[in-house]
Amino acid sequence: MTNAAKAVENPGKLTVFDCQHPPVAELLNACVHCGFCLPTCPTYVLWGKEMDSPRGRIQLMNQAAAGETGMSDTFVAHFDRCLGCQACVTVCPSGVEFGKLIEAMRGQVERNYRRGLGERLLRWMLQEIFPHPSRLRLLAVPLRLYQRLGVQWLVHALGLTRLLPSGLRAMERLIPCAEQETATLPERISAKGARRRTVALLTGCVQSVFFSQVNAATARVLAAEGCEVVVPAGQGCCGALLMDLGEEEKALAMARALIDCVDRYRVDNVIVNAAGCGATVKEYGYLLRDDPAYRERAAAFSAKCREVSQLLAELGPRAKRNRVALRVGVHDPCHLQHAQGVREQPRAALRTIPGVEIVELPDGAICCGSAGIYNMVQPETARELGRRKVEQILSTSAQVVVTGNPGCELQLKSLLNEMGATLPVMHYVELLDASLQGVKPRGVS
Repeated sequence: MTNAAKAVENPGKLTVFDCQHPPVAELLNACVHCGFCLPTCPTYVLWGKEMDSPRGRIQLMNQAAAGETGMSDTFVAHFDRCLGCQACVTVCPSGVEFGKLIEAMRGQVERNYRRGLGERLLRWMLQEIFPHPSRLRLLAVPLRLYQRLGVQWLVHALGLTRLLPSGLRAMERLIPCAEQETATLPERISAKGARRRTVALLTGCVQSVFFSQVNAATARVLAAEGCEVVVPAGQGCCGALLMDLGEEEKALAMARALIDCVDRYRVDNVIVNAAGCGATVKEYGYLLRDDPAYRERAAAFSAKCREVSQLLAELGPRAKRNRVALRVGVHDPCHLQHAQGVREQPRAALRTIPGVEIVELPDGAICCGSAGIYNMVQPETARELGRRKVEQILSTSAQVVVTGNPGCELQLKSLLNEMGATLPVMHYVELLDASLQGVKPRGVS
């Protein structure tokens, strides 16, 4: 019997966890400590330390549940260093749902551990800006001026970024290119030809402000394939970023608001084109399991959710593709391939494009270091993983890299730029959209 099971049987036993969704003993007990997860865990691959592996972190959760350890700086650091990539879930022969465990731990840490002032300020800034598209749009104005007026070049030339705290320095490196086009979508886009589905498109936070062209491409592709696309007015954040920060109650409030917003429309499916968002909305039924007013609606909402390539695979290609002769490296976001179990569908969508040759990247199961907010709260580790990923990409014959998550795109572009490489990075749906339109893909010479 594990420590977690003993703690449950003996409710008087001291534990560092509060009663709000602690790590579930049943999930902890599923781990048999076989070690299959070790080669796929990014932090174990980097450092080879047991406590920075999934089974090591599960052992720490067991000890905390049994009151054998407290939330010391060292204890918390092992969980802060976890990317939540869920690569361990993909390979686990026992079916350990580590994503649910790390999600529970983030909430426990945030409620029961006092961080330093610098960390608290950084995390406050992240939750007050990034889940709010209107605030992001305000921030985008000075950021674009910072780039277009040459201030960013001067700051880097003088080495002034070294004066910034590590988190802000990481954010500065990740600023999207100011030349990205801005696209505004109408509330309803008609299907081309006979209508096959009516779908709601979730536009996201960072995606809607800094990668609006991806949303526009997604809408065009869906319409071309016979979908009537609804873009729900007033939609907000899905709560993914706040879950990463351990702000569970705020995240669930955003989940309820998004369900209310989308449920105003009669749709067959809810479409997500950002992997991190998709992993969260597909878990609404679980996240809101204790809410009698929302649990059934949340489960129904999650059942309707599809990552865009999943829907395209269900429908099958109908629109004419034009030739795009490119060797395409496919970077699988962790929240797509591991959390959602979606890996083949983006490749299937790309194979419908005449002339595309898919290039598989080495160590494709290992995270690039983006992982939601990870590259801002753990910038050194994220940068180490990012450089490793970029070096592997550059060792291939890929002429362009496609992915399915804005965070991964920012991470890869930042590190490619730092290493002096000019390889284009884009969402895979942009490449499909270019083929349907018969135009050259963005950024490809």
